[in-house]
Amino acid sequence: MLRVVSGVMPVLAVAVITTATAVGCAQTVTGTAQRSDAGVPDPDRSYGYVDNRCGLLDDSTVQAMLGADQITRPYSGAVCQYILARRSGGAPTVDVTFSWFDTGSLQRERDLATARGAAVTDIVVERHAAFSARRDTTGAACSATAAAGSGVLSWWVQYRGQAAGDPCVDAEKLLSATLRSDM
Repeated sequence: MLRVVSGVMPVLAVAVITTATAVGCAQTVTGTAQRSDAGVPDPDRSYGYVDNRCGLLDDSTVQAMLGADQITRPYSGAVCQYILARRSGGAPTVDVTFSWFDTGSLQRERDLATARGAAVTDIVVERHAAFSARRDTTGAACSATAAAGSGVLSWWVQYRGQAAGDPCVDAEKLLSATLRSDM
């Protein structure tokens, strides 16, 4: 009988010490959790026009992501423009523009969007601080802009002549794909 008691005593001692330690180290922290922000990710990365790709995306990728039957890119360079045609679902004609400014700031772009009357919403895309800017003038339109590399990049999507729909979803999809792409 003495053996059973002596075998229980070490277990009981460990349980008492563990409980005392847990109680002594426990604390409640107030406030709201915040995402860690180490600054602009990939400060040396270029997102510009490279190897006939805009924002590091092939035309076929842009076409597939937006569900278009046809795509035309009438201009490429510091700014790339696309015209997409859809036969079914959503706006029949979608205008898309990509831009990357290798210097600049997210705050400057936000100030410009606000000055032009856009409804600006803060978002995070692929761990990058970003915002969407919705402004419907000649159709539902929205841009998604992020701090990237040494500057800012943006995708703008407009459903030509159509007020319905949410072009911010498409702009954010393109922005996300650009930020995830590898050179």
